[in-house]
Amino acid sequence: MDVKTFRAKSMHEALDLVRRKLGPDASILNTREIHTRKMFGLVRGPQEIEVTASQGEAVSHRSPRNAYARAGISRASSLDQSTSSVVQTAGAFSETSTASTSTTSEDPRISVLAELIEAGLSKASARKLIDEAMRDASSNELSDPDLIRRRIEKRVDSQMPIGGPLKVEPGSRLTVALVGPTGVGKTTTIAKLAAHYRLREKRSVGLITVDTYRIAAVEQLRTYAQIIDLPMKVVSTPHEMREAAAELDSVELLLIDTAGRSPHDEIKILELKTLLQAIEIDETHLVLSAATDVRTLKTTTECFHSAGTNGLILTKLDEASELGPLYPVIRDAGLPVRYLTNGQNVPNDIEAAQAGNLARVLLTPKR
Repeated sequence: MDVKTFRAKSMHEALDLVRRKLGPDASILNTREIHTRKMFGLVRGPQEIEVTASQGEAVSHRSPRNAYARAGISRASSLDQSTSSVVQTAGAFSETSTASTSTTSEDPRISVLAELIEAGLSKASARKLIDEAMRDASSNELSDPDLIRRRIEKRVDSQMPIGGPLKVEPGSRLTVALVGPTGVGKTTTIAKLAAHYRLREKRSVGLITVDTYRIAAVEQLRTYAQIIDLPMKVVSTPHEMREAAAELDSVELLLIDTAGRSPHDEIKILELKTLLQAIEIDETHLVLSAATDVRTLKTTTECFHSAGTNGLILTKLDEASELGPLYPVIRDAGLPVRYLTNGQNVPNDIEAAQAGNLARVLLTPKR
């Protein structure tokens, strides 16, 4: 058996090398991530992908072997025909269907399953999602992994409400508050929204901050306000909140930055609710960091519900190793997703959530 090892900067490049050297029927035996060494081996260099392959079965175009292993399946896997709730001619998608056969070509759902797991979904969730998405699928759809992905993305999108960008109308004021735990990027997100609507949409914008617990956060927002030339008020009581809102009555968009609250501190969240109730607020958006673990995200959405949240902003997508875990959080939160942020640059690194695109963002593995 002709076995060779290839190295490249990405899995895609490594598989291309395999195909060129061993042909389209090459079989992947192993993959791993490695680091080159610099300065006598003491410093880690750039990460590379190492692929060991031989001439044999066809190489998968997308998912590395470790994702298949996490799925508990083999690449040549055929699915048990007797236990499927999906179309019978495609085979079953059950937990126990991992028997390998050399005469059956790989079910395209296998590669899709591996991708979903690589994106961060649990094996059970990924299997269930594929099974549900592929009910009533045509034989053509079941044989094409791209069509399978589209069906899955369509289903996931239908389960996650999209709110779109803020609708700022001339001649009226839209008041929006951002709430959430500490460190999720509320102040930076406020600055991005303020800069976008002031500089690009040419709307009048005002800022109120109640983040008096962190002086640095107040000064950060004040600096942005000075650069963009926006009025800004700092408040700490309901009375000051009413006065500040009255002074900024003429702006078309009033953005309110709040102090981070622990989702476990019911008293602080109640204080926040009381402060926000001092004025009429049109929208209250919960800000969540994508780099947070799923359990904490779910707890946070539940605890901040009492603050009157009616929208969701996902930040720090660039810092998360995988985005798939966000899917069940968003689905169960019941809050429309308004914005996604993926960096610190103001006013860039923010975009409005779009129907048909959010699922693709969450379910595509980071490479």
